[in-house]
Amino acid sequence: RTDSPIDIKALFYFPERHLEKYGMGRTDPGVSLYCRKVLIQPKSKLVLPDWLRFVKGVVDSEDIPLNISRENMQDSQLIQRINNVLTKKIIKFLADQSKHDPEKYGAFWKEFGQFFKEGVCGDFVHKADIAQLLRFDTSLGENQECSLDDYISRMPLDQKNIYYLSAPNRSFALSSPYFEQFDKSGTEVLFLYHAVDDFVMKTLEKYNKRPLVSIESADVKKSAEDTKADESLDESEKEKRKVHAESVVAFFNDILKEKVLSVKATERLSSSPAIVVDHESGAVRKMLSYLDANRVSSLPKQKLEVNPRHPTVMHVMSLKDSKPDLAKMIVEQVYDNALIAADLLDNP
Repeated sequence: RTDSPIDIKALFYFPERHLEKYGMGRTDPGVSLYCRKVLIQPKSKLVLPDWLRFVKGVVDSEDIPLNISRENMQDSQLIQRINNVLTKKIIKFLADQSKHDPEKYGAFWKEFGQFFKEGVCGDFVHKADIAQLLRFDTSLGENQECSLDDYISRMPLDQKNIYYLSAPNRSFALSSPYFEQFDKSGTEVLFLYHAVDDFVMKTLEKYNKRPLVSIESADVKKSAEDTKADESLDESEKEKRKVHAESVVAFFNDILKEKVLSVKATERLSSSPAIVVDHESGAVRKMLSYLDANRVSSLPKQKLEVNPRHPTVMHVMSLKDSKPDLAKMIVEQVYDNALIAADLLDNP
């Protein structure tokens, strides 16, 4: 109940499950609007935002002015204020519940999480508040879904970004070449398994003033250990590595010039020969192809980063003069493997 600035009496119920996941169609709004105990609008679309359509209940307010037919509210601004007050109350209630009973909230999240993701993508007024209700799998351990606040509480003082990786499942994420550097340094990464999660992160952009950064991007910096190891090398070894890296880049660029936008040497990889960076999300690409196959264009040219010190790359360089055809095939396979790791290679 609220008295100021608006008189509102509301009773809400959160069901245990919903039918949308079974393909039963979009759920109708479940909250009815009353004025002085007189029903004004059953299943009102105005009282709560669309992403809270699973909530059931009633709202009664004495402040709503009515026209004679009682069919339409005259003061839409007042209804919007009621909507804002009730939405904030519900978000606060759920945030409190998630802290007091994490296990119960975890079960609730598994059933209704898609609605909160929809809220972040569509409700720009409340998206920052809704974000605190989100839960993600984390690289720290299986079945340890955490909130963005939990992630921030564990961040080292020198870490500025919240890192995430989109992948079809956990095993794919753990074996991803993008995760190598973070696994090595012990940096926590959020794992996203659904196509809509990419939209969520890109819509949020920041949480609590910390940028949300995909580890598939090119601007992920080297770990402190790798930087320290590089600095310990003598000048002749550094020059030797530089010359080798330049020849690798030139060779890969020559063979893949029709497929790549650029080739660059990278030191963020250890057990993988190459990755593509700054690419479109594979999950989003697949989702768009399901919606409309004609709208998905052919795969654009990619930015390739190659690990010059990987055994496969070093062996290819030794074959490029003696067995040029074999070297070309291996380079093309390395590129295809990078596309597979990025979940971009279309299943033939």
